[in-house]
Amino acid sequence: MSSLRIVLNFQVEFGVLTNLFLLVFYTFTILSYRPKPTDMISCQLTFIHIVLLLTGMDIWLRDIFGSLNIDNDFKCKTTFYITRVMRGLSMCITCLLSVFQAVTISPSSSLLARFKYKLKHDLIYAFLFIWSFNLLFNSTRIFYAGAFTNVSETNQMKVTKFCSLFPMNYIIRALILTVAISIDLFLVGVMLASSVYIVIILFRHQRQLKHLHSHSHLRTSPEKRATQTILLLVVFFVVMYWVDFIISSTAVLLWMYGPVTLSVQQFVMNVYPTITPLVQISSDSRIINMVKHMQSMCHQIFKKR
Repeated sequence: MSSLRIVLNFQVEFGVLTNLFLLVFYTFTILSYRPKPTDMISCQLTFIHIVLLLTGMDIWLRDIFGSLNIDNDFKCKTTFYITRVMRGLSMCITCLLSVFQAVTISPSSSLLARFKYKLKHDLIYAFLFIWSFNLLFNSTRIFYAGAFTNVSETNQMKVTKFCSLFPMNYIIRALILTVAISIDLFLVGVMLASSVYIVIILFRHQRQLKHLHSHSHLRTSPEKRATQTILLLVVFFVVMYWVDFIISSTAVLLWMYGPVTLSVQQFVMNVYPTITPLVQISSDSRIINMVKHMQSMCHQIFKKR
């Protein structure tokens, strides 16, 4: 368990640092230059992943609540609520990113083309709806979460080291699970549908360029690079979602979470927010050019010395 805990801590620290770098980059880009609409979406996704990584390991909330002597039950409810909200936001924003890119690259003759300019101007409303929905929907769950106690342990299901879910009415539990799974399946379905559409569009572009004997334009196209990045992110998310879904569903059915199961599930949940900034950094030409420029400046400085 100690080695697994070290891996988890390294995963969180590395993920937070890379996401912080991206958050600073997107913030300066949005404030200083003419940002792309995807920059606004990616900036929110980066912020969400920072909070998700920190709350998942219960690092900063534990320090804050510990210094303020706040009740463990309140701390547990707050941590559980924030984690669920951030997980839902991560899924919704990733879905929005894939849909936005599908609309952006759609040809002018397609049905999606009519939403191209409308979606850009209505992004703020999409953000407000996504945040409001996740904040409200997950608020019902905090009533069934609380600090773990040694009393009636068989009636509690540990979801973190110090937090557990208490028994609830079977109908209420079934209703919450049904609605939550339905929403998740809908969002994953939209992601997959938009990804398939994107692949079809890229395949058609590839065939047209082959016909025109102009391969180089497609390879250096920033639009294609951004599209491939989003496709890769969607694939990562869907795979990690189903692995997490299988683990959590098995635990809920058995009404039992072991320490190893908790750690493995935490590792799986952290993979997507940790991998996402690496994919974005490696595929964004602006970041690559910025790093190259900084390297050349450092080289000139050392050369003068």
